[in-house]
Amino acid sequence: MAPTKVLAGARVVLPTGTVDDGRVIVEGTRIAGGGPPGPEPAEGSGQAPVDAEQVDLSGHWLVPGFVDLHNHGGGGASFAGGTAEDVLKGVHTHRAHGTTTVVASAVTGDLDFLARHAGMLAELAQQGDIAGIHFEGPFISPCRKGAHDEQLLRDPDPAEVRKLVDAAHGQARMMTLATELPGGLDSVRLLAEHGVIAAVGHTDATYEQTLLAIDAGATVATHLFNAMPPLGHRAPGPIAALLEDERVTVELINDGTHLHPAALQLAFHHAGPDRVAFITDAMDAAGFGDGRYMLGTLEVEVADGVARLVEGGSIAGSTLTLDRAFKRAVTVDGLPVEGVVAAISANPARLLGLDDRIGSLEPGKDADLVVLDAGFDLVGVMRRGEWVIDPRTA
Repeated sequence: MAPTKVLAGARVVLPTGTVDDGRVIVEGTRIAGGGPPGPEPAEGSGQAPVDAEQVDLSGHWLVPGFVDLHNHGGGGASFAGGTAEDVLKGVHTHRAHGTTTVVASAVTGDLDFLARHAGMLAELAQQGDIAGIHFEGPFISPCRKGAHDEQLLRDPDPAEVRKLVDAAHGQARMMTLATELPGGLDSVRLLAEHGVIAAVGHTDATYEQTLLAIDAGATVATHLFNAMPPLGHRAPGPIAALLEDERVTVELINDGTHLHPAALQLAFHHAGPDRVAFITDAMDAAGFGDGRYMLGTLEVEVADGVARLVEGGSIAGSTLTLDRAFKRAVTVDGLPVEGVVAAISANPARLLGLDDRIGSLEPGKDADLVVLDAGFDLVGVMRRGEWVIDPRTA
């Protein structure tokens, strides 16, 4: 067994607040303790043994590992259509940027292909490489299709929704729907019955139609503001309904392209830090570079880090990593560190039903954590007690 590690001297963000000069004790794959500095533990005290490995993190921040609900790939590899090896390449790319838990997101495709691909992703989820599957499409509105192939879109027939859920072998975590389409509300109810998050997105719904979806069991807004009608003073549309309802968590892509800072501030402060989940909506180019890529069946050009469809120019996912989203939230948007930690770790962990294992630095949970320097640049990542990036050598 690996020696006990004592990570000491950092500003540690705990569920109860930030502790200066704090410490986290890691035993094996789990967090064994932590909090403010204390006297050197005596042998047999139940705390870290005297011969524990000491890691000095003075001048750094220590936060929980990031949890990404909505991610299509990275490192030049696709979650949406790649092989198992491709998916693992993308997972490891994002892990090196602090995302210790990632849900693999599919995009619109042929229903049989999506079912087969879900079977492969389910195996990776069962192995613990990913935290499950998110189906973004094909049950979305052609009016708000974004970077989805319109020819493959379809109304959300509950029988077809069930087919994809079954194909995921218990690993379906979320499905994005345009709930105003025929079959939409029944599909939301079906997903809720099977423990799958129903997310409102790529939707042309009215305010009133969105309220019906929430009452039917929808609990997430897929990348709020994007791929839905704008907020209007006479026709408030889905944005107002999703922001005002305490049952809904809103996804936000904080890359400086998808959202104006004022829109992000509006959502964060209206919903509150407990109802926001920062996501990447990343595609293959995340952590890789500019060039030509495929997103599902559509060709994407990435230039200066911005991904757009070759035909039509719609934004096609992002090249964001969650360490960049964290830094931007604090240094550009001026959000409190504790609120950002909630949005990037605790809230998505809770939505996934994994908050007993991940999402916060508490005893008994997986030793998934991120070390940031004083300027909020990533310098260390630990997953299940093993350094992915050791801050002493980074």
